[in-house]
Amino acid sequence: MNFIRDHTMYAAIFGFFAFVWFGWAQENPRPEWRWWLAILSVVALGIAIWGGILSVYHWHDASALSEGKNFVWYLIFFYAELLFAVVGVILLVYLKQMSWTVVWVSAVVAIHFIALAFVFQDSGLFILTAAMLLVTLLAHPIATYFQVANSAITGIGNGILLVIFAVRGLILFFRAG
Repeated sequence: MNFIRDHTMYAAIFGFFAFVWFGWAQENPRPEWRWWLAILSVVALGIAIWGGILSVYHWHDASALSEGKNFVWYLIFFYAELLFAVVGVILLVYLKQMSWTVVWVSAVVAIHFIALAFVFQDSGLFILTAAMLLVTLLAHPIATYFQVANSAITGIGNGILLVIFAVRGLILFFRAG
């Protein structure tokens, strides 16, 4: 994959959503984790801004979304992910199982990267899928062990993974340039 704009957008989007996951982790972590979460949030947001600025300057460079029907497939997968996440969350709220919403959203987000691996022609997204599914599966037992909310472990795990993949986007961008 040598899609310059996509590399910059990885940094922007993955950085931003890492920031969001670290925010969600703040629901009920251990008190001594809060400063680390704040630092990681600032780092993630910084990477997102850097990626966003780079993407503006490289907006007309190569993108997988410009090839064939990739943009249409991207929209289909995006809206399907959103629909599954929202329906699952509504069901969990109805069942009064709100502590599981973060786990549900994590699973849906992880699985959507399988489809995006094909759209962006990036097999690295399969690794992100597997790693996020591992975080999703381990979140509850680890949260129980540390006596924190599921969101603390899920948010920290997914936030770290997305920061790694945001940095990967920057590395791919600089290698291609």
